[in-house]
Amino acid sequence: MQKKLFIIAEIGNLHVGSLGLAKCFIREAAHCGADAVKFQTHIFEAESLPDAPAPGYFREESRKEYFEKTAFTQDQWRDLKKCTKECKIEFMSSVFSLEAVDILEEVGVKRYKIPSGEVTNLPLLEKIASTKNPVLLSSGMSTWKELDKAIETLKINGCRDITILQSTSIYPCPPQKAGLNIIQEIKKRYGLKVGFSDHTLGISASIAAIVLGAEVIEKHFTLSRKMYGSDAKHSLEPEEFKLFIKEIRDIEKAISSEVNKDELAKDLVEMKVIFEKSIVARKNIPKGAIITIDDITFKKPGDGIRADKYKEILGKISKIDINQDTKIRKEMLK
Repeated sequence: MQKKLFIIAEIGNLHVGSLGLAKCFIREAAHCGADAVKFQTHIFEAESLPDAPAPGYFREESRKEYFEKTAFTQDQWRDLKKCTKECKIEFMSSVFSLEAVDILEEVGVKRYKIPSGEVTNLPLLEKIASTKNPVLLSSGMSTWKELDKAIETLKINGCRDITILQSTSIYPCPPQKAGLNIIQEIKKRYGLKVGFSDHTLGISASIAAIVLGAEVIEKHFTLSRKMYGSDAKHSLEPEEFKLFIKEIRDIEKAISSEVNKDELAKDLVEMKVIFEKSIVARKNIPKGAIITIDDITFKKPGDGIRADKYKEILGKISKIDINQDTKIRKEMLK
């Protein structure tokens, strides 16, 4: 059986800076069956100039105001890490600055998520690689050339466990832009593990990604799509996320469980009798008649001479009168 697929509940900053709400997210994600929760560690002064352009969804407040409102202190990050341990779910956070790496190193993360916008931030990649922790590298806005350089940088600086996440940095992402074909291209090009960071609505793209070989699935998770924050409206709510994970686990079983066709058929003998066809008399057949195709038809149940053996009785002579709709047996013929 293949290794269990790793499912990440992407929380981001939907906690809006509330430690209690962040813990609720952790508990709900664990209850749904996720393997990890992922936050975002933003330090505005370390990652952005005050006049840097902001995405369109920062309309009601500036990016600076939002990041400062949603930021946690070092003690709060430790508290969240402790909560994940209690809930038996892995703690993760995306990093956007060198200083963020220091915070997460002190907290004690097991692996790093490098977001799409940091793929060309080679100093950040060098620092992350030096920790020797596994890395999830998101490719949402990168060219092949940029990915080549990022992977080379991680490897040269000591990272030995790299998973590339295919994603498209459109929120929400239409299905035709999901780029599922790139999953196989990544495998061929780098020989590394591949995952899928799903920004589409619904679950179909993730399911397809798994069939194509994704080993990690990341999906936005919210307690309610009415919550504050740009990610909430294209995230899965708890009951949806729970179903999402159930479907994934069922797919894992289906993909990784080999079935012997002949052995399986042996277990379905009763079903075969019910659904297969036997050779029966289409009409009354008198004793001494030579059996032709016009004399027979094929009807359930399949406990007589099976329909696939019909040529074996053509040309035989009936030893007795055979009434219409009687299953024809070998002892009736000569």
